[in-house]
Amino acid sequence: VSIHYSCEILRSMSGQISLGDDVYMAHDVWLNIAPGSDNSGPKIVLGNGCKIGRRSMISARNQIVLEADVLFAPSVLVMDHNHEFSNPEEPIHAQGVTSGGRIVIGRNCWLGYGAVVVCNHGELSIGRNSVVGANSVVTRSFPPYSVIAGNPARLVRTYDPKTGTWVRAFD
Repeated sequence: VSIHYSCEILRSMSGQISLGDDVYMAHDVWLNIAPGSDNSGPKIVLGNGCKIGRRSMISARNQIVLEADVLFAPSVLVMDHNHEFSNPEEPIHAQGVTSGGRIVIGRNCWLGYGAVVVCNHGELSIGRNSVVGANSVVTRSFPPYSVIAGNPARLVRTYDPKTGTWVRAFD
């Protein structure tokens, strides 16, 4: 495991973070456990071989799982909750966070520069061997072997095992 000294992982939260073997975290990565999390099991799980690009942030209230060999470009954001903003008379920072959901990013996925994955409720999964384009905003699940891009993200290509090629998807 290689964690750059500039990464922010609070010691008080370290018991809720699980790192596999051969995990790499570049400069200024921030792993955060949001207030209101219960203490049952790890909230952030980074599988074997995960590589997290500089300035990326993972913030979990419930659980975020990166399976083996997930690759983040720089500045990727993954959050399983959001800031609460239901009361317009109260400052947002004083309202806490939403109950959120759960995120699973399948093995061997690649998230491009500036990609955002947010789950406000339920479960969001990105299937194994998928690619998320740069600056995409993912708010729903996608199957394995997908290329997704845009804001909001949509399916662009999918792998066809019969032909052994990536084919254009029609949403």
